[in-house]
Parts: sequence; structure tokens; C-alpha cells
Amino acid sequence: MTIVLITHEMHVIRKICHRVAVMESGQVVEQGPVLDVFKNPKEQMTKRFVQQVTEPEETKETMDHLLERYPAGKVIQLTFVGDHAESPLITKLVRNFELDVNIVQGKISQTRSGSYGTLFIHLDGKEDEMLRAIEFIKAQQVGVEVITHA
Repeated sequence: MTIVLITHEMHVIRKICHRVAVMESGQVVEQGPVLDVFKNPKEQMTKRFVQQVTEPEETKETMDHLLERYPAGKVIQLTFVGDHAESPLITKLVRNFELDVNIVQGKISQTRSGSYGTLFIHLDGKEDEMLRAIEFIKAQQVGVEVITHA
């Protein structure tokens, strides 16, 4: 049985839906499995909706503060989807690399199809060790973005 639910509440979509379609001006602009659309929204409209549940409003302010507070090292945004959201990544970083790792902000949410979330960490140490750690994170199927001053 198929049920069509029309809502602007992404919290509802996240909890009960398998697939999502985003409409703008009467046209479907993006569609797919909820987890895929939440992980990689392509259209601006979809990005605004997804931000309701994935990014706190204060994220930009927090990032500016972190970049000011941690001028050395790298502030990194990690994006987790599915089983990768439950992997002990930080433990692996601490054990395998000569780095200081500080968790500065994060949120993991659940959908019907699995977990997704964002974690901001600060890495500090030798430049080559930080770059090796970033490559290691990418190999774990975790999205990585180095946050820089805008």
C-alpha cells in the first residue's frame, strides 16, 4: 500500500517515510530515498528543508567561533550516513594517529532507513599526520569537509 503525505515538516518525513519528493512551483525538483536526499540535497529548496533537522541555526556562528578559538590545526565537518554513523571513528583516530582530537559539536539523527548526522572535530598535530587522518576518514565512507575562514 502506498500513502502520500504532504508536509513541510522534515521531522515527520525523517521518522516515517521511505522516499521523499520535494516540489517547488508545482514541479518535483528532487526525489529519492529519504537518507539519500538528506545526505546530499541538490536543490536549494531541499537544502533549506533538510536544514530544519540536520543543522542547528547557530552552526555558522559556532563555526566562526571554532575557527577563531582553534587557529592551529584543522576544524573538520564529518558527515555520517547509515551504519557509518555508529562506527567508533574517533577511537580509531586517537589510536592510529599522533593527533589531538577534540569533538566540538555534533548531532546524529535517525530515519526509517538508518542514521545520519554531522560531527565537527578539531584535529591538531603535524600537517602530514592530519592529512593522513583525513584520508583515513574518507576511506571509512564518512564525508569530510575542512572548514576554513569564509
